[in-house]
Amino acid sequence: MSKYAKEDIIRLVSEEGIEFIRMQFTDIFGQLKNVAITASQIEKAVNNQMTIDGSSIEGFTRIHESDQYLWPDLDTFAILPWRPQHGKVARLICDVYNPDGTPFVGDPRYVLRTAIAKAAALGYTFNVGPECEFFLFETDENGKPTTQTGDEAGYFDLGPLDHGESVRREICMALEEMGFEIEASHHEVAAGQHEIDFKYAEALKAADNIMTFKTAVKTLAQKNGLHATFMPKPVFGINGSGMHTNMSLFKDGKNIFFDPDGPKGLSKEAYSFIAGLLTHVKSMAAVTNPLVNSYKRLVPGYEAPCYLAWSASNRSALIRIPAARGQSTRVELRCPDPSCNPYLALAVCLAAGLDGIEKGMTPPAEITENIFEMDGEMRGANNIESLPASLEEAVKELVADDLMKKTLGDHVFSRYVEGKLKEWDEYRIRVSSWEIGKYMILY
Repeated sequence: MSKYAKEDIIRLVSEEGIEFIRMQFTDIFGQLKNVAITASQIEKAVNNQMTIDGSSIEGFTRIHESDQYLWPDLDTFAILPWRPQHGKVARLICDVYNPDGTPFVGDPRYVLRTAIAKAAALGYTFNVGPECEFFLFETDENGKPTTQTGDEAGYFDLGPLDHGESVRREICMALEEMGFEIEASHHEVAAGQHEIDFKYAEALKAADNIMTFKTAVKTLAQKNGLHATFMPKPVFGINGSGMHTNMSLFKDGKNIFFDPDGPKGLSKEAYSFIAGLLTHVKSMAAVTNPLVNSYKRLVPGYEAPCYLAWSASNRSALIRIPAARGQSTRVELRCPDPSCNPYLALAVCLAAGLDGIEKGMTPPAEITENIFEMDGEMRGANNIESLPASLEEAVKELVADDLMKKTLGDHVFSRYVEGKLKEWDEYRIRVSSWEIGKYMILY
């Protein structure tokens, strides 16, 4: 049931003294875009009459087919608490439509909606709880980000060691004003690294929440003279940032991953969902870990899960089953990082898990040992494979997986692959400071 009708939005804009409304949408590479309108245009906006030039958006349309419309999801209406209280600013998250009234197939939100519709046809609701990590860095005299944190804290430490504590608190308070239910926030392992966890939600809302979360973190960090980044590995030699993704399927209001009589309290569907993820996770990586830099996080030694295994207790495994059971039973995929496009990432995760259920897949045996301490021979004996080692490898895996192509759709798939190969090539031909330091004098 909808939270707001058109008349509610028009009334709220007037009653709350809102002067600007940001009509937000996301490109295929996960960058949030927006068209800002004044309050006088709100009736036009809620009647789906706002247009954009799609040819100017990465991965959208060509110049001769550029006109597209923004259809706001009225239930995403929220006032931005970090904007002035006089002349308030609100936002509406939008779906992108063609002039003929059909959904635009290149809209990442549409990709996720399509995956959710398939689950719904099977009677499932897909719920997701993300754990987003990020770094807070100091800025220089010109306001440019550095890699200095001014922070000596570690995992779960607090002030005065945790210099980002007050900013983190401000972020949590702002998000709660926007309707988030914050479950936990804490300092992470690395200096300057933080995590804020918010309550799980149905997948589309969860993806919207991730985009809102990233905007809030970056905006409030900047307000406090800091730079927030969701780059997966900004500093060599310390832990990178992940976005562990907790997933569950509900049917008729019950969590179908839970079976009190099943092994480890898990149902047959849960095991098949795990198997589906493990089957497709290599080809999903180009979406869940989309940057050249993503693969500098997915290396041994920094708690990042780079080996294909599952466990009910072992945090070195790619897939972990947290201890909670009953309605809280969930599957945690630990490889995604917060640079991903959440709409596309959740779509491929759901598609992979459903593929496992539909085909009755069975996962390999649980790995209870610390995989990080295994050598190559021991991993081979346990049939433990690795995630792709680079963006190039990940894209090759993506191209070879028909399910991923079908899930993304031809439009997004082709433009996404093209963009990522271009990114890899830009990186490949660039001369790095490591090469200068290593070779300039020696050769």
